[in-house]
Amino acid sequence: MNILVVTHYFWPENLKINDVAKGLLDKGHNVSVLTGLPNYPKGKFYKGYSFPRNKKENYEGITIYRSPVIPRGNGSSIRLFLNYLSLALSASLRVLFIKDKFDKILVYEASPVTIGIPAIIAKFRFNAPIFFWVQDLWPESITAAGGVKNKYVINLVDNLTRFIYWQSEKILVQSRAFIPYILNQKVNKNKLIYLPNSTEKFYKKVDPNNRYKKIMPKDGPILMFAGNIGEAQGFNTIIKSASYLNDSGVKVNWVILGDGRQRELIEREITDLGLQKNFFFLGSYPSEEMPYFFVHADAMLVTLKKNLIFSMTIPNKIQSYMACSKPIIANLDGEGGRVILEAECGLVSPSEDFMSFSKSIITFLKLSSNKKEVMGNKARLYFETEFEREKQLNKIINIFNN
Repeated sequence: MNILVVTHYFWPENLKINDVAKGLLDKGHNVSVLTGLPNYPKGKFYKGYSFPRNKKENYEGITIYRSPVIPRGNGSSIRLFLNYLSLALSASLRVLFIKDKFDKILVYEASPVTIGIPAIIAKFRFNAPIFFWVQDLWPESITAAGGVKNKYVINLVDNLTRFIYWQSEKILVQSRAFIPYILNQKVNKNKLIYLPNSTEKFYKKVDPNNRYKKIMPKDGPILMFAGNIGEAQGFNTIIKSASYLNDSGVKVNWVILGDGRQRELIEREITDLGLQKNFFFLGSYPSEEMPYFFVHADAMLVTLKKNLIFSMTIPNKIQSYMACSKPIIANLDGEGGRVILEAECGLVSPSEDFMSFSKSIITFLKLSSNKKEVMGNKARLYFETEFEREKQLNKIINIFNN
């Protein structure tokens, strides 16, 4: 099968679609990707990429068709609009000059929905059906999360989204909570298929490694946050909880893996509160190394701001944590919390409620080592049942074939 993946983001940008594309390739299919020049999350082109070069390249056997794009810059509304629109237009033109033929088109819509525009051009260019994998709801993403209030803009985006859904053979959703919202956009329920994200196969329980142990705090429990340090993560809840626990005499080491635009601001706030001795910002590492950090944590953290669209999403880090057999302490609403409670692998508190979050941490720290281990084992068991990588890849192929 010849598969064209259409995505706003792709390697060297670090998103789950990279692994999905490699997984489909490993299963014997020909995989090509239509995308832009990498500039996420820092808003600048990656080293070695610039306009108008790098129009075609090869990544581990996957052909990548690059299209010009205006980088995200500082992430302001104007820059994001230009970023989204520029790729939608340039990728639509790029499709017309691709000489390969494709049987199926898989769209990975991790915002913006405009990535569906070049997919529709590809649909008619190659006479191939679109399978649209929804990671973010539109126009909800620009109203609840993006702050757009203009009703004409919202209606325009809503109509565009409905048109893209109408042009799609199937609509895959990463969260069951997405289904009522999309049905309300007059989509036939027979088009909808629940397809949650999985994670890379290197996410698994590993033995401790001294190389990583040396950079960990030496004394006290370790609570670890891994991922982007941005506005959506609601990091202030972690800071408020750290301050409360510190004042209460509860020893906690907060280990932060990752980077993001808010990191410097957050580090300054931590220093102003005199909490710098409790926080360990380790920076970014390759994804393949994450399990060797996770193994040294007592529990993994996932936090999100209080927001309707965030409550309907399952953050991808939950699958990665579960795959590594780690207990999870979560501060989030909705679907992500439901999954953790259903798996019985952690504790959940409402978004931005730092007191409830703090109480969850205190409760967890009082658990016996055996109960913590049971939580971790249940996390892995749930992952294998609901999110396991090979099952998800096979499901994608079955969806294509059927």
